[in-house]
Amino acid sequence: MNFSDMLGYADIGQLSRIAEVYRCECNGNSKNELIQSILSTVSRHDVFDEQISQMKLEELRFLNSLLFETRESYSLEDLVARVQQSRYGNDEEEQKEPSAGKKTVRSRKAAAMANQAPSPREVIARFKHHGWLFNGFSGPNRYLFQVPHDLKLRFRETLRRRFVQQLQYTDEPPLYRDEQGLMIGDVKSALHFIRHNDIQLMADGSMYKRFLLQLIDRMGVSEEMPSKGAWRFGYGRHFNHYPDRFSFLYDYCFHCKYISEQEELLSVTDRGLERLEGAPSDEADQMFHYWLKLYRTPIANVSALVHWIQAFSEEWVTVDSLRKVLAPFIKPYFYDDAKSILEGRILTMMMHLGLIRIGEHQSFGTVVRMTKAGNKLVAGNSLQLR
Repeated sequence: MNFSDMLGYADIGQLSRIAEVYRCECNGNSKNELIQSILSTVSRHDVFDEQISQMKLEELRFLNSLLFETRESYSLEDLVARVQQSRYGNDEEEQKEPSAGKKTVRSRKAAAMANQAPSPREVIARFKHHGWLFNGFSGPNRYLFQVPHDLKLRFRETLRRRFVQQLQYTDEPPLYRDEQGLMIGDVKSALHFIRHNDIQLMADGSMYKRFLLQLIDRMGVSEEMPSKGAWRFGYGRHFNHYPDRFSFLYDYCFHCKYISEQEELLSVTDRGLERLEGAPSDEADQMFHYWLKLYRTPIANVSALVHWIQAFSEEWVTVDSLRKVLAPFIKPYFYDDAKSILEGRILTMMMHLGLIRIGEHQSFGTVVRMTKAGNKLVAGNSLQLR
């Protein structure tokens, strides 16, 4: 439902709280006047922009987690978890401490309370008071929360305009990498090699190195093996043994039941044999959605990040400026910081999937741009996870 529809279902108490937030001047005893005054005020761009500019970083992260999903309702527990996920523990505001000096215990406690972040329920209550979240109105939905559909679109556009002002756009670089179609071709190459070779597996299910090197050598994109002893976390079944691109390709084949690991032997299944005869017409779409699903655990907001990259990269844009805009919304994952997650886990994988091109500009360094297929895939599917 849209904002006006939800206001119509809200009781006069909630309408009064929303009107107070937006400083509406109207008859507080008339539901109709409250609704009309709220709609008139919220429709003004300056009012909407002001509300967003006053949001703290963790509130922007929480909002960002709600903007690009197709689901329509959230439980209180889900929203509380999202607020907690928006607190990374390393923000400047969260690291502030009372200044040194001759402070009493009471003054230090007061300063600590002043710097204490609001509870998740307080953040959710604030969003309710602004009309950005509404409870269900009857039946089993009364305990579920919704974001007005038209406000989602306004939030996206308002944030996009703010973020774009910080980006650096360039002309086309002299050299760039475009890997459209290579991943799909490599699925067939991998299955063909596995079918015609007895590939033995170690006790943990990963391939012996000699088989792995032979297989990677047949891929359309060469990759270096992970450094021995390097810390790697949460990006696939055998991520600690396989390089990133091949690890994803292997997981995709396993997910589609093209291959099986049985009795320490890797083999092609009947479905894999069918795949050798020809790729599904929507395989690029399937790969994209599986990548989002696979990376959603280590990068909880990967869907929103991909959407923003698509919105910002219709023209060539520098990775440095993208990082400045998006890094505050990327939560570090073990030893992967925001920079390595954006560049290595997201942008590089988007290139492997054919969603973006990555180039080197003589004046601005690394630059990226969405491909036509990438634009169509991201925009057409609305980032719906399967």
